[in-house]
Amino acid sequence: MRVINVFRRVTDRFASNIQTRLTGYFLLILLPLVLISLFAVERSRDILYEQAVKRTEVALSSAMNHFDLALQNVEEISTLISADPNLNELLNKNGADFSPRSIVDFSNVLQQLSNSVSVNRFVSQISVYHQATHMFISTHFGGRKLTSEPEQEWLVESARNNGTGISYVMADYPVSNARTFGKLTGTDSVSLIRSMDLYNMDRKSNLLVVTFNRSKLLNILKTLLPSENSRVSLFNDRGEVIVETGKAAVSGAPSSKDMEVSMDSEYSSWRLALVQPKSELYRETDQLRLFTFTIIGISILLAFIISWVVYSGIASPVLKLSRGMRCLSSGEMNVHVETRRQDEFGFLIQSFNRMVSVQKHLIEDHYEQQLRLTTTELKFLQSQINPHFLYNTLDSIYWAAKNYEADEISEMVMNLSKFFRLSLDKGRQVFTVEESMTHLHYYIRIQQLRFLDSFEVEYRISDETRALPILKLLLQPLVENAILHGLEGKESGGRLIVSSRMEQNRVVISVQNNGPGIEEERLSYIRSELGRMRSRSFPSLSQDEENIKDLFGLRNVFTRMRLYYGEEADLTIESMPGTGTIVAIRIPVNPAGSGNMETDAVLVPRQRPEIQDRGRTYDPYEGGREV
Repeated sequence: MRVINVFRRVTDRFASNIQTRLTGYFLLILLPLVLISLFAVERSRDILYEQAVKRTEVALSSAMNHFDLALQNVEEISTLISADPNLNELLNKNGADFSPRSIVDFSNVLQQLSNSVSVNRFVSQISVYHQATHMFISTHFGGRKLTSEPEQEWLVESARNNGTGISYVMADYPVSNARTFGKLTGTDSVSLIRSMDLYNMDRKSNLLVVTFNRSKLLNILKTLLPSENSRVSLFNDRGEVIVETGKAAVSGAPSSKDMEVSMDSEYSSWRLALVQPKSELYRETDQLRLFTFTIIGISILLAFIISWVVYSGIASPVLKLSRGMRCLSSGEMNVHVETRRQDEFGFLIQSFNRMVSVQKHLIEDHYEQQLRLTTTELKFLQSQINPHFLYNTLDSIYWAAKNYEADEISEMVMNLSKFFRLSLDKGRQVFTVEESMTHLHYYIRIQQLRFLDSFEVEYRISDETRALPILKLLLQPLVENAILHGLEGKESGGRLIVSSRMEQNRVVISVQNNGPGIEEERLSYIRSELGRMRSRSFPSLSQDEENIKDLFGLRNVFTRMRLYYGEEADLTIESMPGTGTIVAIRIPVNPAGSGNMETDAVLVPRQRPEIQDRGRTYDPYEGGREV
């Protein structure tokens, strides 16, 4: 019942809570990856274990073959010694009386045994028990007489029981209550025992003992050790440990935490076994499994975090939007929901804000419609009256100067009237280069009259640029700077050159004067300001330059060019003290056919954005004029 309640509570929360559903979905996505990762780790452990077992079996098989060869060699030596007629004659002709002749014979026996030990590296010592004199002759300690009857009986019985066969005795095998076989023979290794005089049916109970070299056996086993914590053991056919090497920490019976691999010998029925802790085999895979568990834990944690982030990212804007709708439904028209999001929720909130703004202005326009219409009509009439009033006034001044024969004043007024008539023409924003030069000449002529013709002007207009359109009043600030800062101090000999030419895919228009030039420090400052303006974006470029009055003419021209023609438009300035100054603008040109079909090429403006605010549309290149 309790389980059912818990399950019902979880399902209810899953159905009613978005965060719980998101978390569950993320966990479901992770579940196959987690299962595959765990399966891969466990499978890699199994493969590693199987490969380790196979490698160990191969190594044990090779070592066991080595042991079998050593056993065969030792057994062949024992056969040669036990069947040696000279050796058996020396032993058989000595009776129970121990005489000096017996000493000589036993010395000869010891000499022959020593020769056999030297030719086989797996034999540590060879001993012979002479039953008649109870002498134990050994290459290890020479000869000594056994006085213990139990030990004598054990040796005699062993010789009789073996017959012509072979048996192996461990060093810890008890011979009597007081001594083991190892203490009797002075060895700590396994020994081969067999009867002497094999081919004599009436042989005496003399016994041959061939002891294996323990260090040699250990050297073979040590080559099999895969690590410090492993153990390799050699067992006889009765399961007794013949020799063993390895760390004592793993001694004892192998457990489930150990890997045990054994190999049986078909020749001797001995068994070779290796025991190694599985933790050593799985050391690298355990690290991989730890990394896998860590990644799984981090993934689950990230699932919760991401679900919370996603939930917060969805719930927060929706909650803000719902509060804004409640305020709007209650009649509050100054609602504005703040957001910095650029996604669908940001678009939805911005649309809500625009909708509130449009509704507010629709309501305001409903009550103020008449007043606004009246104001608009007055401004429209005023915009028509002001230019005509200016033209009529200048025309009156011109004819008055004519009547009083003030030719210079009349010419200046006439040029000023033509200049303003073209400048205030709101129907056109661009002129051809040729028209711009004509318009520019009105302004230059006014300045020539002002400075008493102290300078002359030259126009070098390339024919291929005459029909190209450029922005209105783009050259006037450059010419004004050239006259006021370059030619104003000259009483005569001033020269102003306005030229245009094509340069690759751009038209270059330059304004040059032969004035005193610009000082190096001032020129560096101007170029640095132009460089700073090149690095600015278009919106910040137009906004930042509004409040800066220094270099106003250059800033105005450069800003209008960049805003209208894009980043390919540029303005450069060159000046040498005492020589003059050249200011050049470069405007991109589009090949024929991509623009105005009436000209060979057109200047390409950048995409002109329109600004919408409260239902009205403004063009920033029209000085903010409503369109």
